[in-house]
Amino acid sequence: MSGHGHSHGSCEGDHDHVTEADRAAAFSLYLKINTDRVQCLNEAEEGSAKYVFKPWDQRMDKEKFVESDCDEELLFNIPFTGCVKLKGIILIGGEEDTHPNKMKVYKNRPNMTFDDTGCAPDQEFELHPDPSGVLEYSTKVTRFNQCESISLHFPTNFGAETTKVYYIGLKGDFTEAHRHEVTICTYETTPNAADHKTNLMDNVTHQIQ
Repeated sequence: MSGHGHSHGSCEGDHDHVTEADRAAAFSLYLKINTDRVQCLNEAEEGSAKYVFKPWDQRMDKEKFVESDCDEELLFNIPFTGCVKLKGIILIGGEEDTHPNKMKVYKNRPNMTFDDTGCAPDQEFELHPDPSGVLEYSTKVTRFNQCESISLHFPTNFGAETTKVYYIGLKGDFTEAHRHEVTICTYETTPNAADHKTNLMDNVTHQIQ
């Protein structure tokens, strides 16, 4: 299931004639992430994970990042605001040996923990240091239809004690979620015949008394 080098070659071949505007539009799924519910296990600074999902033209900004805490592992749980067909991932990791060297991708397993990472991922990639953010790791799209969330597990890096991630870019198609609460509101505003009947009986009883 490894994606070894799958997108590495295709990306370099396409990069010459794909404009920055095209890339920015393609990697705009950060707008469809429920950032308040993003989780990152083993992050050194709580709440730092959401800052690595940002616009394409800000991907080189290294002011905010995620760094692992007690070892090199990081696990991101990324919920979307609708359904996503995930097509590609770009990652900018840390300098020297702090860049992740593997990435396991899981679909629709919200609130994953490190105990869950023993399960086979939906796809796995060997990563390459990419300080410019140009290497795209293409997913097997048929496997990543209807993603309500994805989890990204970075088990190891290139030898450092901790792992750093500056940017995660996601490419794909987005579909709005069905608004179930609208249906609930419709039910709530529709008169309930049973309640109405009970009220009438209460009024009759009251009048008899």
